Amino acid sequence: MFTPKLVTVLREGYGWSQFRADLIAGLTVAIVALPLSMAIATGSGAKPEHGLIAAVIGGFIVSALGGSRFQIGGPAGAFIVLVASVIGTHGYQGFLAATIMAGCLLLLIGYLQLGVYIKYIPYPVTIGFTAGIGVIIFAAEIKDFFGLTLAAEPGPLIPKIAALWNAAGTVNWAAAAVGALCLATILILRRLAPRFPGLLAAVALGAIATWGLGLPIETIGTKFGGIPSGLPAPAFPSVSPMLWLDLIPAAVALAFLGGMESLLSAVVADGMTGRRHRSNCELVAQGWANIASALFGGLCVTGTIARTATNIRANAHGPVAGILHAAFLLAFMVFAAPLANWIPLTALAAVLAVVAWNMIERHAVAAVLRGDRAEAAVMVATFSVTVLRDLTEGIAVGVVMGAVLFMHRMAQMVEVTTHTHAPLLAPDQPDEANPRSPYAGAENHDVIVYRITGPFFFGAVSQVASIIEQIETAPRAYVLDLAAVPLADETGAQALLGFVKKARKAGAQIYFAGASRGVTRRLLRAGLGRGLATYVRSVEEARKRLRDKQPAHTS
Repeated sequence: MFTPKLVTVLREGYGWSQFRADLIAGLTVAIVALPLSMAIATGSGAKPEHGLIAAVIGGFIVSALGGSRFQIGGPAGAFIVLVASVIGTHGYQGFLAATIMAGCLLLLIGYLQLGVYIKYIPYPVTIGFTAGIGVIIFAAEIKDFFGLTLAAEPGPLIPKIAALWNAAGTVNWAAAAVGALCLATILILRRLAPRFPGLLAAVALGAIATWGLGLPIETIGTKFGGIPSGLPAPAFPSVSPMLWLDLIPAAVALAFLGGMESLLSAVVADGMTGRRHRSNCELVAQGWANIASALFGGLCVTGTIARTATNIRANAHGPVAGILHAAFLLAFMVFAAPLANWIPLTALAAVLAVVAWNMIERHAVAAVLRGDRAEAAVMVATFSVTVLRDLTEGIAVGVVMGAVLFMHRMAQMVEVTTHTHAPLLAPDQPDEANPRSPYAGAENHDVIVYRITGPFFFGAVSQVASIIEQIETAPRAYVLDLAAVPLADETGAQALLGFVKKARKAGAQIYFAGASRGVTRRLLRAGLGRGLATYVRSVEEARKRLRDKQPAHTS
């Protein structure tokens, strides 16, 4: 269960042909990850090297220890808004501490084998949430794309748009031209040569134009002083003890989003390859990757869908490709760090604009809007709260609405069928209705059978109770057919307990027919012991027992 996929692949036999495939795939992914990692870091309010460190350290650990054969780990666009919020509130050292706490939470979730529960996120919530993040990222890149001058850029979307509009007169036309050139390069290459590394080509073209023409544009060198040519020494975040408590909500949000994103990416990889990932092993790897990345000063890490898909399309054989992708990125840092000084921020903004546009899955949004109205409302609410309020609030609102919608639909599935008949006919007397039906017989109120179909939980209790309490005069016996009840919760069991006590007080006998082991255990724990009700295998058995107890007829 916790055996890394790397071990599995090596056990299968690993030779030169597999290594050559992984080598090519690793280089391909590294070329894609290089500009993305720096762009995500600058978009998050961090330095470019923080994204590269996360891709190197986190990418290596995710591939070495993960439960997915093709997963590529690193910084992800979905984290930009959350990371920027944490850095803005608690500083970068506080963010690193929150990332370490998030890593510990992911380890706990993985080792306790709770990974399956993270995947229980309704599809409309995921679509609305990622679309909301895409809108926020797109708005955040307007400033760097046009080279606007702002005294302070507000965080919330509406004030941000107002501030950007007011700063429209400060447009740096050189930056806007380079940004447009980079954006056009990405889009054209995606259309004409989709396998060509368009992101890297656009960033390189922007750097060449800035350097060759001496354009007055803000670059990585002018804003951040360049990037280091290697990894820093690991160090623990320098934060006060009291700050750790304040960071708990941020850590939970980072862990939840990271776990959800990584497992979603692993599921996408499974769909593309026909393989199956190990959810809990993947979460454990994500936990260690986040802890290690933060100790080296890097951003938080998760599975990245776009880079994982690129890895698969490049014909990777297994996790070695992800390990080599991290090695290539480290080599780029060591040997090409000085060249990064000329990369203009507007080029990175163009990269993130494309990322943001791709996060808004337009076909999926249209499909949800065309489908069920309730699910469309869940998606719209998640999107609106994410954009106008907060990421965690957006997820919370969407999940709660989705859960309420699910419970409502499950409650609607519960049916109660009432059968009033005389099951006490003598064995040699044929039933008037279908003789094969356990409910057949001449109608009277000697015995009433209730057949409950569907999950009997708190959402369905009122519906069931309103039906089974309609009989004013108690019969000799009630038979509750529970064969079609897959589960019952405590609320449902207590409702049945109240009904049984009321029926027994009126002198009626109670039979539970066909209840599964799980339902029977639930009812017994609720107090519905053998003294209150009789448990039988079927309605036919209840009828036989009642017939055997029937007093002899006198002539």
